[in-house]
Amino acid sequence: MSRFLIATVPVPGHVNPGLPIAHALVQRGHEVRWYAGRAFQSRIAATGARFLPMHETLDDNGQDLDTRYPGRKGLTGLAGMKWDIKHVFLDAMPTQVAELRKIVRDFPTDVILADPGFMGVGALRPGVDPVYAHYGISALTVKSRDTAPFGLALPPDSSPFGRVRNQVLHTAFQQLLFRDVNAHANGLRAQLGAPPLRGGALDAFSPFLYLQASTPSFEYPRSDLPEQVHFIGPLLPETPPDFAPPAWWGDLDAGKPVVLVNQGTIATELNDLIVPTLQALAGMDVLVIATTGGAPAESLGVEVPANARVVPFVPFAALLPRVDVMLTNGGYGGVQFALAHGVPLIVAGTTEEKPEIAARVAWSGAGINLKTKAPTPEQIRNAVRDALDSPHYRYNARRIQADYAQHNAPQGAAALLEQLAATKQPVLRQAAVAERTRQAAASI
Repeated sequence: MSRFLIATVPVPGHVNPGLPIAHALVQRGHEVRWYAGRAFQSRIAATGARFLPMHETLDDNGQDLDTRYPGRKGLTGLAGMKWDIKHVFLDAMPTQVAELRKIVRDFPTDVILADPGFMGVGALRPGVDPVYAHYGISALTVKSRDTAPFGLALPPDSSPFGRVRNQVLHTAFQQLLFRDVNAHANGLRAQLGAPPLRGGALDAFSPFLYLQASTPSFEYPRSDLPEQVHFIGPLLPETPPDFAPPAWWGDLDAGKPVVLVNQGTIATELNDLIVPTLQALAGMDVLVIATTGGAPAESLGVEVPANARVVPFVPFAALLPRVDVMLTNGGYGGVQFALAHGVPLIVAGTTEEKPEIAARVAWSGAGINLKTKAPTPEQIRNAVRDALDSPHYRYNARRIQADYAQHNAPQGAAALLEQLAATKQPVLRQAAVAERTRQAAASI
């Protein structure tokens, strides 16, 4: 038996992907404790892990990010991503490090598992503090010669010209666009006695093990992918056992195409996507299901069309097998859920890292990137017609679905974490190990 400590920032999209991993570790006989916000206590306890309450200065107590951090309101794209990295994630590092060290004194830990937003783990002392792993909660941010810097939402290009483009952009990104973010990160690391970052703040991922919750079918190819990065497939919660289908559930069997519109849990302005979708599709022969992320239907401020059903929440595992097209603002979890069920996507999001996720949807051929967070009803109507009429999007969504189905992400993650706990050494991909062996043999 090994001892695992999970540490996550108190945001649903960072906590939820870790729940299946915790459950798998507990099932395999390990002791698991989880340091997180109080709003997630019941969900964490349901996995069998022991909940550890987060320091009050780090716990958002259920507040949305714009309420807790007024300075981020209205920021989109690269500016919004930079603000979040500095003030939502990096500023928490000193308290996170102090809290982790306090916990491991009482709970000798083999491995700390964190989401990439819990940046304090990267400032721990090698050889003194426990080794740590990351599980991915979004698209890969790692630098590559084959991709542009994360945040520019440009497609990959591994051609000779593309690699020159990428190198120029990486240099400009780190020394100009992200210079203030990197300086902020290194200043905090200096306070904690940690060395400066070798790359930028977005490259600060575990040197031991990184569990990417996807597969190469939905991630840009990288010929220089670090050897400790493992694609494990999507991390998706199951339908809660107490789920009671709403009264309109039978309408899903009426034979009409079902269009799901999902607002997400962070960028929750209902007028951005849900309201224009209801307006756009009111006259179409489709059934529209709108999930508001918790807000009641009355908060929409418009009359709900006869062909629409509005609900604060419905488990995607139960609903998505009945859906033909999903509109989303680009939250990674929702996108992965749709692709795991072969559902084409229409993405409209410009906050946080959503432009990068939307770019991957378009690159993979599994959907349409509207390149705005507030599309017009006409844009939505045309995109839905395109997604329903073109077999191209459905084909590619199902291609990714078939790839995802080859993976058992929770069990795969648990097995890799067990290896890290046993060896305390980087856990490398088998292909990477084979290539090292081949190179060593060739040099003899």
